[in-house]
Amino acid sequence: MKIAKKTVVGLTYELKVSKDEDEIESAPFSVEIRDEEDPFYFLFGESGLPEKFENLLAGKEEGEDFSFTLTMDEAYGPADDELIVNLPKTQFSNERGFSDEMLEEGSFLPLMDENGYPMQAKILKDLGEELLLDFNHPLVGFDLHFEGSILEVREATKEEIKHGHVHGAHGAHE
Repeated sequence: MKIAKKTVVGLTYELKVSKDEDEIESAPFSVEIRDEEDPFYFLFGESGLPEKFENLLAGKEEGEDFSFTLTMDEAYGPADDELIVNLPKTQFSNERGFSDEMLEEGSFLPLMDENGYPMQAKILKDLGEELLLDFNHPLVGFDLHFEGSILEVREATKEEIKHGHVHGAHGAHE
């Protein structure tokens, strides 16, 4: 079966990132490995991943290898300064499930948006009464280099299509 809309795709891959700043390109460095012990599964066309990522996988079959790079603009784009905000530390109290260790600079806070969807913010700076938080995707500003293999391609169930995500093994309702 080929990767297309309404299919569930399982991948193994290594993700490397690089930056091209002031015409000095950094060497790609590894930031994530998904192997056969921990593959990545998604519903093709509903993943929320960069469109170019899915376009480059379309039509591939189980067992095929892939290797491609998404430029910063094809991936998550540049950082948006409007997504860097100050919030009162009182919003991140122990009563709300936050520990002191979670509030350290460089940490990622697990949060929910107004619709109940998970999101995260990186703590850039502790300003005393406030925290400077970055709500940009962690991979903004980077070129993404993927190298991996198609582990599985199967037809999505009606329930997966209706809910917009993978169920069962490797999915939302394991």
